[in-house]
Amino acid sequence: MEIVKVKRKVDAIVLDLDGTLLNSNKEVSTRNLKSIVELHKLGIPIIIATARPPRAIKEFLPQELQEIAIFVYYNGALIMNQLLQLNEHYSIDSKINKQIIEYLMINEPNHLFSIEVNDKWYSYKEIDYRSFIKVSENPEVIDLEKIKLVSPTKILVSQLKNIEDFTKWFGDQVNIITTDSNSLTQIMREGISKETAITTLAKRLDFSLEKTMAFGDDFNDLGLFQLCGLPVAMENSIDELKTFAKEITTSNDEDGVANVLEKLLK
Repeated sequence: MEIVKVKRKVDAIVLDLDGTLLNSNKEVSTRNLKSIVELHKLGIPIIIATARPPRAIKEFLPQELQEIAIFVYYNGALIMNQLLQLNEHYSIDSKINKQIIEYLMINEPNHLFSIEVNDKWYSYKEIDYRSFIKVSENPEVIDLEKIKLVSPTKILVSQLKNIEDFTKWFGDQVNIITTDSNSLTQIMREGISKETAITTLAKRLDFSLEKTMAFGDDFNDLGLFQLCGLPVAMENSIDELKTFAKEITTSNDEDGVANVLEKLLK
């Protein structure tokens, strides 16, 4: 009876990582982990939807969570779960990648860009990215001409000065999201986002989007909040996200996720 009761409230749970499930020390609290595991035992799918690549999961998440969650990486460009045999990868066409790089070289001389290719990170020059974005490593440096030829999973651009002009040129060819207090521009294949990944999973696993609870804090969660029927914003969320939330919980440093999930277990 308890399983039926919980499933009537929520069909699936979607969790962002940075600023949401992870606290400021990049850890999952004991309370957060316990509430997630308990709901998973009741048959609720747990989906981690993050801008990060797969390698980051091994660094930040407890093994128990790695084993039970379905993962949406790169803002939707990679969906993975071994048990369900999920491995769907959506990359940017190499021709578009080349056009973007050449545009940046000409029009954004002070930009910093790098690319992610299915869990590998590349740049064309030596830069300590750890000083200005949330990473624990630096990309592998390879020749610029080689970078132009690949089909990246995601393009990362820091210090982009004119996002409006860039969007005019490429907005109909790729999905462009600005995060991290507008300091980082993330570029994915056109039509690819967290919400498209969750829509795919809802069809595959047969759960209701209206009964999907989504937690987030930044711009790349906006579409997710508009898609899911039960959006929950963290106290530390951007204001734009809070306007779409059905509920605002405490911050990521105050067990904000657990404070909501524990109510489902009562």
